[in-house]
Amino acid sequence: MEYTNDESVRKVCQITLAGGCFWDIEAGFRRVPGILATVVGYTGGDEEHPDYTRVSTGTTGHVEAVRIAYDPAVIGLSGILSFFFSQFDPMAEEAPAGSDGSQYRSGIFCHTEEDCRMARVFIREEVASGNYSRPIVTPVLPAGVFWPAEDYHQQYYEKLGTRYRKPLF
Repeated sequence: MEYTNDESVRKVCQITLAGGCFWDIEAGFRRVPGILATVVGYTGGDEEHPDYTRVSTGTTGHVEAVRIAYDPAVIGLSGILSFFFSQFDPMAEEAPAGSDGSQYRSGIFCHTEEDCRMARVFIREEVASGNYSRPIVTPVLPAGVFWPAEDYHQQYYEKLGTRYRKPLF
């Protein structure tokens, strides 16, 4: 996708990330320089047109995720993944505390094969860093159908008018 503005062309890239409650992931990323837009929604399941009520049962196969549009001239995929890994535990097999259910499992959903390759390299480098006490279990997968969540979930914390619940760094 390209954005044209009179004399310049800006490249826009996308990545879809899941790692617990989509409100928390979106809230953190909306404050990162280079992030152009975020949309919370559902991906990874087989059911068409899922809604929050059905996804929250954990039976649709979907995860709560955030589709992120970013400017790679400002932040690269590695920077996005570093920030993402700081927001949740990429070693956790189970959903984060307080977020029970398979709909909260983690995942990196890539929009290009090159992004999948880069995400796998990122994870290998993270493992080699020695900063993790257990294996990183966050899968790298090709992006599939993404169903935007209901309007009231979009930019939820901003609409609520309260502080974000998680520390951002």
